[in-house]
Amino acid sequence: MTNSGNRQLPTGAALHGDGLDRAVALRHEPDSGRAPLVVASGRGAIARRLVEIAAEHGVPVREDPDLAALLSLVDLGDEIPADLYQAVAEVISFVYRANESLRAERDFAPPQG
Repeated sequence: MTNSGNRQLPTGAALHGDGLDRAVALRHEPDSGRAPLVVASGRGAIARRLVEIAAEHGVPVREDPDLAALLSLVDLGDEIPADLYQAVAEVISFVYRANESLRAERDFAPPQG
């Protein structure tokens, strides 16, 4: 869920429901002309692990139980259905804002060492 560049930044998001009972990971590549893809989905321990992996890789995580439930019905590797575009657009907007924050932190962080 990262793109190329000096600093790996997420091009996706993980969504989860209440209590991490369900999680879905999306990948969006804006220049592809395609809708976001469902790249991982799970319940219970798998959902918790998906959220952990997202956090480890700096992928933004958003709690949205209803959307996570709907997206969990999409087959892995498939584009999201058109009727979910608006809801997923809000998630992608969330990701872009998170990426901007990461860039700002990177650009203004004091040198390490």
